[in-house]
Amino acid sequence: MGSPTPSSRRQLLEQRYPGLSEPALLESIDRAGIDATLPAGATICELGQACEHLALVLEGRARVYELAESGREITLYRVEAGECCILTASCIMSGERFPAFARCERDLRAILLPAAMVDDFMQRFPSWRRFIWKLLASRLSGVLALLEEVAFRRLDQRVLRYLLRRHHESGATTLHLTHQTIADDLGTSREVVSRILKDLEHRGALALARGEVRLLHPEQLERLLAQCD
Repeated sequence: MGSPTPSSRRQLLEQRYPGLSEPALLESIDRAGIDATLPAGATICELGQACEHLALVLEGRARVYELAESGREITLYRVEAGECCILTASCIMSGERFPAFARCERDLRAILLPAAMVDDFMQRFPSWRRFIWKLLASRLSGVLALLEEVAFRRLDQRVLRYLLRRHHESGATTLHLTHQTIADDLGTSREVVSRILKDLEHRGALALARGEVRLLHPEQLERLLAQCD
């Protein structure tokens, strides 16, 4: 990926972050922000790392996750274009260190804001405050939903809900997912996920291929989920 020109970066910033509408704020970001690109798979932040910059994602996607001593992972949330990592923002404002891990899932292009600017923007720009608080509320809601899933739902229910959510979000019946990706997102083992998927394949609801889960009958998955509730 090549670095964007100043004009294209400003245009992309305005497209991705329409809520940051104050001209002085956009000018400050454009003037002081640092261009950054990272390839898929690259480390963004490690547990306990000091947060010196906040990345405004222009393109690509990052995954923020917890890692257990056993090596098992669970996805907390993903950061898409038009978002930033709310854990990073909170660590900058509180002076704490990063409490999780972050990796690039897709090639990432971002504007890095120095930590001092994040605090300054909170004082000076109402649209920035709204952006941060709205994102915080969204992430908190998502993590609470994840906690409810882990604590109160059986794993077969969670796999069904996960597949249907990915189907509804993308509109696709062929989901490009590995068993390990599903396991990492749900905080379980690949072997357990594989067993559940193979059972669903045996029922004729889906077909499995390398790196793919093809939903043959999404309505059947809906019925199976309804029977679990």
